[in-house]
Amino acid sequence: MSEGTMQLRAQRDQRDPQAKRAKRLTRVLVGAAAVPVMLVAAGCSSDSGSDDGKDKAAEESAASKSASPSPTVQAAAFRKLPEACSVVTKKTLDDLVPKGDSGKEGSSNDTALRASCSWDSLDDNGVKGSQFRWLSVSMLRFESDVARGEGDKLARDYYQKQLKDAQGVEGAKGVKTAPVSGTGDEASVVRYDLKKKEGTFKQQTVVARVENVVVTVDYNGAGLAGDKTPDADDLVKDAQKAAKEAVAAVTKANGGTGSDKPGGTPDDKSSGKSSGSPSASKTPSDAASQSASASPAKSG
Repeated sequence: MSEGTMQLRAQRDQRDPQAKRAKRLTRVLVGAAAVPVMLVAAGCSSDSGSDDGKDKAAEESAASKSASPSPTVQAAAFRKLPEACSVVTKKTLDDLVPKGDSGKEGSSNDTALRASCSWDSLDDNGVKGSQFRWLSVSMLRFESDVARGEGDKLARDYYQKQLKDAQGVEGAKGVKTAPVSGTGDEASVVRYDLKKKEGTFKQQTVVARVENVVVTVDYNGAGLAGDKTPDADDLVKDAQKAAKEAVAAVTKANGGTGSDKPGGTPDDKSSGKSSGSPSASKTPSDAASQSASASPAKSG
């Protein structure tokens, strides 16, 4: 081996350790540079999991809300009304409106919610004059409604309104109000005199509530063309009798015993819809006005 060759090998041997160290340093730097990249990736993965958790929590909260039960209200006890012109017996009609025509059913777009019937008679006594009578029975049923409340509560509110209307009739004289027993859950009679050119009309209005139904009975009488004015106490008794029969008919139509207290079971299949405005039921003021305006035509 020549001297020159030996010198080159010596120089190469000196360079190899340096090269090896340089390679090791390069690998270390490359590995160190890869660590932040892994940390960044791990951080992104962690953030994504956090967002997914929030979304899942929101979905679970929405699902729990949708699964919560909706508000409910107790179903109304009575779900239908009897035929309006059949709620008063024939015998009572013969006493209250003698020689009267058959009942005139009032108009209604839903007779299961509201119904009415009226009768009138003119008993002509020749030169002694004549006796006029007018009877009207109206019924209004309230269904339970989530927004408005239970049917019997709505009926109680309307019962009070009917009483106030009867007590506030324009031109009424000597207004008196008294409770009526044995007729539904609550009942009252309002009586007064209403003077017209044809004579003095004795008006009786009985308002009764049985469960979720309100029954209003208007009954008035007058002696026309010189005949005597009827006794108000007798007319009150007659009106109360008609109201009691009407309330019993409502109860019987809903599976009760026909007494003045409900005997049926609540309607478990009530739809919960509102009964609508009670304006279709004739108010006592309308009844008194109609009876007063009808009497001249009948007496004539």
